[in-house]
Amino acid sequence: MTKRQDLVVIGGGPGGLVVASVAAQAGLKVTLVEKTPLLGGDCLHAGCVPSKALIHMARTAHTARNGVAQGLLSTMPDIDFGKAIDHVNRVRETIQLHDDPERFRSYGCDVIFGTAQFTGKHEISVNDQTITGKRFVIATGSMPSIPPIPLLEQAGFDTNETIFMRRTLPHHLAIIGGGPIGVELAQAFARLGSRVTIIEMADRLLINEDEAISRQLQAALEEEGVEIITAAQVAGIHREGDARQLRLSSHATVDCDRILVATGRQPVVHGLGLEAAGVEFNRKGITVDRRLRTTQKHIYAAGDVCGHYQFTHTAEYQAGIILANIMFRIPAKTDYRVIPRVVYTDPEVASVGISEKQALEQGIKHQLVEFPMADIDRAITDDAAAGVARILISKGRILGASLIGAHAGELIHELALAMQVNAKAKTLSRLVHAYPSYAQINRRTINASYAGLLQSKKVRSLVWLLNRLIP
Repeated sequence: MTKRQDLVVIGGGPGGLVVASVAAQAGLKVTLVEKTPLLGGDCLHAGCVPSKALIHMARTAHTARNGVAQGLLSTMPDIDFGKAIDHVNRVRETIQLHDDPERFRSYGCDVIFGTAQFTGKHEISVNDQTITGKRFVIATGSMPSIPPIPLLEQAGFDTNETIFMRRTLPHHLAIIGGGPIGVELAQAFARLGSRVTIIEMADRLLINEDEAISRQLQAALEEEGVEIITAAQVAGIHREGDARQLRLSSHATVDCDRILVATGRQPVVHGLGLEAAGVEFNRKGITVDRRLRTTQKHIYAAGDVCGHYQFTHTAEYQAGIILANIMFRIPAKTDYRVIPRVVYTDPEVASVGISEKQALEQGIKHQLVEFPMADIDRAITDDAAAGVARILISKGRILGASLIGAHAGELIHELALAMQVNAKAKTLSRLVHAYPSYAQINRRTINASYAGLLQSKKVRSLVWLLNRLIP
């Protein structure tokens, strides 16, 4: 039997769900195909949601530990790691309700669970059924990228897809990779009671973030007891029973009882029959233009599978671009100039726009202004004074910003909005910010850019003159 649809969406993660639900509600005949038994994608089941739920549990444990250190609590209660995982599962189940397939069917969307494969440019096969479509959207996401470490498979390891299924706390967790996933889970497991070692091949953590910011995060993690080894690779692994020994390129060794591989992501492109559809792809993902069209103009791609900024919010943004093109024939194009990114450690790391290094490489004349979180009164009251804001300004406007500190993931959006509307930096300076609030750091960082001007001889002379000439 052949089904003919206006739109076929392959992949039930954030990007695919947005496209499918909106298009169906607008009256298009839509089929959504998801290969796993549940909608929601990696973000809900193995990424953003479970990791943030575990981080919340770890923060609770850390707060109690600080309460003991400060004399507020008499003893540190025992930590039940299984209960923390129960919380992770409850959170997933609650959010899963939003991605109930019946909800999408109520919109008129046909939801099919099975593996889709292109058999032609306008045709896929799924569960021995042929579906033809006028247009397609590929939103199959990404999967963990596993490095070719000798004996890694034999030693056994976790990724983000399996780590949240464990109910016993590792005694010593070795994490291969110092990117966002690695540092977030390193801190979480350390706070829950594991000894944790991060092994990163670069010379610092969070290699894609501002160097000064990443150095501060490393110091914060080390202060909490996380061991960090940089500029080293795992050359091999030896296992005896539950014990593993990682041999590093530096000739050092790390003994552990569990390994977490967090060395990045790779797009899910194989097994889709993209060759039969004439869709070009490479190791970075499916090739798309700024309208998110593949090499076949009726086939679009969104999310991790096309390699641009592997974030849930990027996939949702791209879904909107695709819907404008498909539903309304508006030639909307992507603009990645303002894409906030957040690492949910404590303190949080957040950034938007370009970094100081990128500005220098591009030859952009700019001013870098900083302001410490330690001078924000709300941070002092909350005993959360670690961190700094770093904002790049060029021609009076914000080029980029990087923050490390409490609530940095929320604070970054005010700066992102200013960039989005191309507002002058002084607009933020003039905005009244409530006292005491963390958001004052954005205003005070911008104000810091005027400090030299206020103290200059010209301004001081002008003020002196005006105050004598005008009564």
